[in-house]
Amino acid sequence: MTRRLMAMTSALVLSPGLAACSDDQPPPREKPTAKPTTVEEPGTLTFGAFGQPAELKAFDRVVDSFNASSQARHVELVTRNNHEQALEAVLAGEAPDVFLTPRRDLMELAESESTRPVSLLLDERGIDFGDRYSRDALDAFSYDDDLQCMPYSVSPMVMYFNTEHVDFEKMERRGLDVPTVSSEGVRSDRWTLAEFAAAAQFATRRGKVDGVWIEPTLRGLAPFIYSGGGHLFDDDSDPTSLDFADDSTRSALEQTLTILRDTTLTPSVDELRKSTSLQLFKRGKLAMIAGFRDLVPELRAVEDLSFDTISMPVIETPATVGDIDGLCISADTEVVNDAADFPAYAVSDAALEIVTRTGYIVPANTEVAGSEAFLWPGREPEHATVFNSAIRGMVIPPLLTTGADTEAAVSPCSTTSSPARVCSTSSSPPRRSTTPRAPSSTRSR
Repeated sequence: MTRRLMAMTSALVLSPGLAACSDDQPPPREKPTAKPTTVEEPGTLTFGAFGQPAELKAFDRVVDSFNASSQARHVELVTRNNHEQALEAVLAGEAPDVFLTPRRDLMELAESESTRPVSLLLDERGIDFGDRYSRDALDAFSYDDDLQCMPYSVSPMVMYFNTEHVDFEKMERRGLDVPTVSSEGVRSDRWTLAEFAAAAQFATRRGKVDGVWIEPTLRGLAPFIYSGGGHLFDDDSDPTSLDFADDSTRSALEQTLTILRDTTLTPSVDELRKSTSLQLFKRGKLAMIAGFRDLVPELRAVEDLSFDTISMPVIETPATVGDIDGLCISADTEVVNDAADFPAYAVSDAALEIVTRTGYIVPANTEVAGSEAFLWPGREPEHATVFNSAIRGMVIPPLLTTGADTEAAVSPCSTTSSPARVCSTSSSPPRRSTTPRAPSSTRSR
């Protein structure tokens, strides 16, 4: 009896373990496997640009920098050889989402409704349209009461001079007219027409170098005309004809052409048939030429050429003309907000410095224009600040259909012509735009 009881007790004690091993019990649950996370690839955004190889390489770096931080869109750079090809593509309906354009193409772009106003889009992205960007450039890209493109670069016409042929210190010791020197020993970046003439005469004193060459075109003569209080058009806001019969215009031309028609100061026809004025300047055979910022890298590459820059000569008030480029958003882009992110980044200090260091542009961003990235102490031109100060005197002409038509209308212009023949007031400029006005968010530079 005792053995039987013990066997039953053992069976009861072991029964839970037997039950756990029973085939009727469900197997242990497996932990669920995590599903792989799908990473959505960013869409593509196109940016169209033109320029010299070094500029395009710099734009490519800006694009790479943007792509490294963007999770929404991947920007692809589309390059063109020049602005004419870029404009043709846009007008043909092949516009990149964002594209670089010169201000002179703005009327064609606006009338073809190829651009989308950028002021509100960039304002939402924290762009300061105040003192940080050139007011002149903002005004220039304003059309139909809105900012059509974001100013990127501004390049006023200045005077380049060979510092070996135009030595102001040596001229001063000889009692010649030279730009004044401040109490701090800094020579002025402005000079008078008389000082300009004296420099040309000084450079030619040995008869081996020509003094100066100004292109005999409407654009080449414009800084002198504006500085003398003259006008290119009969009305700056509603032009119907050129205005070379105006007394101030004729007076400015007469004073200027007295210098530019002097055959002892300028290259001969034969010289200019064999070489361009720029080639003569690079070879040290010409002391002064007028030009824009894009000449700097080319001149820096010339061995044994020492050059600097100064403003265009002043007759009454400082004045010049210039080139302005901007970043536009295509009216046909399907990704407006993403497209607006790129120009907002491209005009930032860090991005703009990349292109500025190539030497080809004067940034419209005034912070970068005043930085070492642009001024580059120790490199020519020594007085790079001239480009910044000249912007304040830059005259923005009315928007016309095409600048080429304007030049064709005044093709008789010549430094060997009398002022009366330089441009006839009967010549009519191409069709104009409405007067450009600045967006309400801007204020003076």
